[in-house]
Parts: sequence; C-alpha cells; structure tokens
Amino acid sequence: MTSGIDNARKRTVLKDENLYMVFAVTLLSVLGVASVTPAFPQIAEFFGISPAKTGLVVSSFTIPGLVATPLLGLLADRYGRKKVLVPCLLLFGVSGGLCALSRSFNELLMMRVLQGIGASALNSLNITIIGDLYKEKYRTEAMGYNSSVLGIGTATYPAIGGLLSMFGWRYPFLLPFAAIPVALWITLRLKQNRTATNHKAANPFKEMLKAFSNPLAILLFSTSTVTFIILYGAFLTFLPFHLNTSFQATALQIGLISAFMSFTSAVVAFNMKGISKALSERYRLFLAFILYCLALIIALNLPNCLSALIPAGLIGAAQGLNMPTLMTMITNIAPEENRAAFISLNSMSLRLGQTLGPFLMGGIYSLFGIRSVFSSGAILAAVMASVLYFALKPTQR
Repeated sequence: MTSGIDNARKRTVLKDENLYMVFAVTLLSVLGVASVTPAFPQIAEFFGISPAKTGLVVSSFTIPGLVATPLLGLLADRYGRKKVLVPCLLLFGVSGGLCALSRSFNELLMMRVLQGIGASALNSLNITIIGDLYKEKYRTEAMGYNSSVLGIGTATYPAIGGLLSMFGWRYPFLLPFAAIPVALWITLRLKQNRTATNHKAANPFKEMLKAFSNPLAILLFSTSTVTFIILYGAFLTFLPFHLNTSFQATALQIGLISAFMSFTSAVVAFNMKGISKALSERYRLFLAFILYCLALIIALNLPNCLSALIPAGLIGAAQGLNMPTLMTMITNIAPEENRAAFISLNSMSLRLGQTLGPFLMGGIYSLFGIRSVFSSGAILAAVMASVLYFALKPTQR
C-alpha cells in the first residue's frame, strides 16, 4: 500500500495524515524525561531520597533502550511496523501513567523501566516510517518537519510539567496516557508501504553487522554520538551551572534560555525544504558543527545572563540543520528490508552520546573547571566539522 504523498496531486507532505501520526509518536518519544524533571524536588521530598538518587528516575527510563532498541528494530523489520509500534505505545502509555500511582520509589522505578522499554521503539520507528513512506526530496522535507515538532516538544514539555507539578508530583506522570489514543489512531489509519520483510531467509543480525563495514554508516553513527556528547555534556548540563554561578540566574531564566534553543531548532528544521535546496548535506552538517563550536566559544565569554540567548540560538540552529540531515542520510543508506534495525543502531548512538556526554564533561569539569568544559566541547565540534567536510563527498546531497 502506498502513501498519499505518492499522489501527484499532493504537493507537500503536510497534506498526508500519516505524517501527523509520526508527529504524535515523536512528541511522545521526548515526553518521558522533559515533562517530569520539574517534579524531581517534590519526588525527592515525598519519598525521602537524595537529589542524586532522584536521577534514577531518568536512568531507569533511558537504560532499557540500549538493549531493547535494536531488538525492537529487528522485530519491526520481521513482523511489520504496526505490530511493534502499537504495543510499545500501549506499554509506554499504561506503565508511564501508572507511575502516578506509585506508593514507593522502587515501584516508581519499576514502572519507569517498563515505560522505557516501550519508549525504546518510538524514536527509531518514527524515522523508519518516514523512510518507508517518502522518497528523495519528500523524505528530507518530512524529516525537517519532524525535527521541528521534536523541538517544539522539547521546548514546551518542561513548562507543562512544571505547571502540572504545582498540583503535585504525580500529575506530570499522567501525560503518557496520551499514547493510548495515538496507538488506536495508528492501528486504524496508518498506511504502510511494507508491513514486514519479504525475504525471511535473510539473517537480520548479519545485516545489522554489515552496517559497521560501511564507512558512511560509521561516520554518521559517530556524528550522532558526538552531537549528543556536545549537546548533553558541554551545553545542557553545564550551561545552567555557569549561568547560576556567574550571574545568579534563576531556574525560570535558565528554562527560558533552553526553550529558546528548542524554538530556534524548530524554526530552522521547519524550513529544511528550502535549506536543502541551497545547501548540500555535506555543507549542512559542516555548518552545524561550526555553529556548535561558535556557540560554545561565545558561552565562555558571556557578559550577562540575557546574552546566553545567543549561544542557545546558535545551538538550536545547529540542531535544526544537523538532525534532519543526519536522519535523512541514515535512512537513505539503510537497506529497505532491514531499515528499522539499521535506524535503531543510530538511536543507540544517540543514547550513547547522551550517556557519555555528562560523564566525560563532568570529568573535565572536576579536573579543570567549567571553562574547560566549553573549550573541550568547542574543540570537539571543530574536529567533527573538519572530519565531515573532508570525509563526505563534495556533491553529497
């Protein structure tokens, strides 16, 4: 069954209902952390735990994805996207919502592990479905819109979670119940170009291993990891400390600066259709890492708290250029019969960067101070920009 975008009368992917289902999955994929972190102080007080132990609410949700993501990708290739995505949405929604009823911290962590397993497929199958449904320029356009939606979710969820937390720590955990009607919508309406692999003789594990013999795949997966080392390590983790210690910035001010980053990312990604006509993939990725580098250099020399909007905007623009381009390139080289499994490897790369970033930059911070964190991030971004410029073909589009 083909998607509506193949119809010549449709001139934009925004007329295709399938894409809005992908948007819904994308919004849910970033719901699990961004919406609940404002409730952490209340969670710590309610259960009588330390702030450090409260961090387990995040790690119990993210760690299952390191194992479950590639497995669910394999199953999606073998049995079809819906047969994996819909149960994952239901598991995400039910277990996430039941967190609100937890009577002990261990019970909360158990529900978060189950929710994390359900979430493992969301951030890879949304990209996989875009790859299934759209080709060539439509795929780039759809990836841009999807990244824009991701930025909007990232920007608004902390505010929504903070508002709900005013009524109690349990209320933000009710948001995942929204995954249940999304699962029903996808069950009834999502169209697929393919439902399962047609050649069952193929060894999916062998096909996944082949990805690591493809130099371009290795480069793109590495780019994903480095992106999130820079983003989560150098910027999101330590900029708040820098603003607080240097300018006594409040939590509200820091939150608004982070929201501006996500807003800028959404704006740039939304215009990816036009940007892709002007800049090849090679130059979009190169420019993104130059912007990361420039943002971190500026962050070293901020005159006041308000000026942090400049590096935040640059980081957001870099993300808006980087992520749609990277997702499109990875989808383009993914073998059709193992697309979900292949893309799940990139999701693992993202999670690796999210995990390593705070750890590596935390070590640099402990040894050399916060200025070294931004300097190291800027150097890493500059090195990655150089690698991409020389490793990608000049005509890479």
